[in-house]
Amino acid sequence: MKAAVIEQFGEPMVVHTDWAEPDCGLRDAVIRVEACGICRSDYTIWTGGFPWMGIIPELPMVPGHEYCGVVEEVGSEVTGFSVGDRVVAPFNHGCGSCEYCSGGHQNVCSDLTLPGVHYTGGYAALTKVARADVNLVRLPESIPFAVAAAMGCRYVTSYHGVVDQAEVGPGEWIAVFACGGVGLSAVDIASGMGANVIAVSRSPEKLALAERLGATHTVTAGDDAPAEIHEITGGGAHVSIDALGTASTTLPAILSLRPRGRHLRLGVSNQQEQGKIEIPVDMLTFMELRMIGSFGMQASRFPEMLRMVETGRLHPELLLRDPVALEEASPVLKAMSDYDTVGMSVITDF
Repeated sequence: MKAAVIEQFGEPMVVHTDWAEPDCGLRDAVIRVEACGICRSDYTIWTGGFPWMGIIPELPMVPGHEYCGVVEEVGSEVTGFSVGDRVVAPFNHGCGSCEYCSGGHQNVCSDLTLPGVHYTGGYAALTKVARADVNLVRLPESIPFAVAAAMGCRYVTSYHGVVDQAEVGPGEWIAVFACGGVGLSAVDIASGMGANVIAVSRSPEKLALAERLGATHTVTAGDDAPAEIHEITGGGAHVSIDALGTASTTLPAILSLRPRGRHLRLGVSNQQEQGKIEIPVDMLTFMELRMIGSFGMQASRFPEMLRMVETGRLHPELLLRDPVALEEASPVLKAMSDYDTVGMSVITDF
């Protein structure tokens, strides 16, 4: 099959036409990929992975974790899906039986598997979903494949964080730091939940897009951003969201909070920081702040999010850029090194 392959970290991917098709285990499903998003996490995988978290893909590897498509094959033990079904999936595949999966938290499964790391991802004509009955989701006919692909990581990451973890409520002030794909998704979702959203970015183009997605205020990133947020909100944000995850966004996001505020961390650090960032810990004590982590989303939460798309409360289609071919994926990844990409690029030509 055709696939874009990482053969060396940081080097342009090589497009193969005879890459091995994914195996379909007894509990798995093989998907004919109709669309796959190009995500910043793909950039991190392309540049070497997350070694400080033990996530290092074995090369050569086909990346891609924001895929959707049509079921091509199912294992003999799969009961909930059939060949021909339109489907999408989260990027974190749970086992379905560990203590976390049994408690409904498949996204932090003790035997978690990741497409594009542990097996062939979505930059290919075919990919798979491990343990399909646990991790696969039916995609409504009303949602185009390109839109669904944009939701496989960035929207699910933001939805789980905003709705389930931070429990954002109507009327609250939410400050979203960094308006890449995750940040803009968080703007859309928090706005859809009735919150007052302040978008923070150094890019006027990204701030303009944030306004289209419902941000009530925009702030240019910089040393003055926390003070400006305190002035806008009359005391600080109820929730600050770090949608990038580096020191440049973590500290100002925490500083923008009011007493008893919640800091939601959706992004991850980089190769330089290796997951270690200085934070003002005494603020947590004196102001009773809460730090909240969030990782992906379990498949069982997809239907609620998809209904919000179908009813027009969420607008992932506004984030889509022109579709790209598989051969054009490497330049998109390279452009992410300068944080200059706006919106979401989706591969639709395989």
